[in-house]
Amino acid sequence: MLQPIRRILAAVKDPGAPVLPAVVKATQLAHALGAELELFHAIDAATYVDMLGANVSRLKQLESEERSAYLQRLERIAARARLHTPVVTVAAEWDFPAYEAIVRRALESHTDLVVVECHPGRHHAQGLLRPADWELLRLCPVPVLLVKRVRPYHRPTIVAAVDPGQACGKPAALDEQILLLAAQLSNALHGKLHAAHAYQPAGVAACLMNRSAIVKPNAASAQLGLESLVARAGVALTGCHLLGGVAHDALEQLAQRLPADILVAGSMSRSGLQKALVGDTAEWLLRHLPCDLLIVKPAQFANRVPLGPVGPRHVTVEPLG
Repeated sequence: MLQPIRRILAAVKDPGAPVLPAVVKATQLAHALGAELELFHAIDAATYVDMLGANVSRLKQLESEERSAYLQRLERIAARARLHTPVVTVAAEWDFPAYEAIVRRALESHTDLVVVECHPGRHHAQGLLRPADWELLRLCPVPVLLVKRVRPYHRPTIVAAVDPGQACGKPAALDEQILLLAAQLSNALHGKLHAAHAYQPAGVAACLMNRSAIVKPNAASAQLGLESLVARAGVALTGCHLLGGVAHDALEQLAQRLPADILVAGSMSRSGLQKALVGDTAEWLLRHLPCDLLIVKPAQFANRVPLGPVGPRHVTVEPLG
């Protein structure tokens, strides 16, 4: 049984930004779910220290003043959020890198959902996420909603991407988590919930020999698996989609066709070469999906981020000459 969302962490990358889509959507969710909201900013800028004029007490004072300034900016944002949801707190910590700081704060504050805005700007490859976004989604044990669209939710269309056959090696229980979390958000926001399962028919060579005999049993088996999963989860759906073909292509096309506001998918952290290369459906969707993306990890996902804030970074500036 999935626990209800009671605490939401909105990671604020720039408290001075004129538009904060992640905060707006986190506030919407907090209001709809009756959850507490925390606005968090990780202060990860380096502090430059003059070797000749370094003074520990003065340095700590400057760091305290900088933190207080961020807290004041967050409080101004929180004041607007409290017009819609009553319990809004703020936090700012000297900690780096930012994605690890967010994970640490989420675990420390017993967060049920992290909401973060996708970094804007061009990348080395078209559609590629910034390293900070990717690392947060890869490492965070708590569900992470990556906000890509500025427009607030209005009766959103939510798609739960599941894989009843566990073709990608996902734990069976993860699909139920995905469906239940998607249903929780859909019910709270008065949205429309869809379930989608993308299965891949048999290989080309086999299909050329006897296509009808091979593809139809696959489709029937996939349909049965999807219906059984939905029945176990006990959720009401607006639509149930069985998609033939490569999973990431099929899900991207479905998200565009509906169109979807949020796609909920599961992911497991990779290591080594799998970490560096794009290989599974979730990784592709992180790059190309046009709507917001909510990534869910298995219940047994192990945290690998060290606990306890790292603190400020000090860079010593050596004197010239």
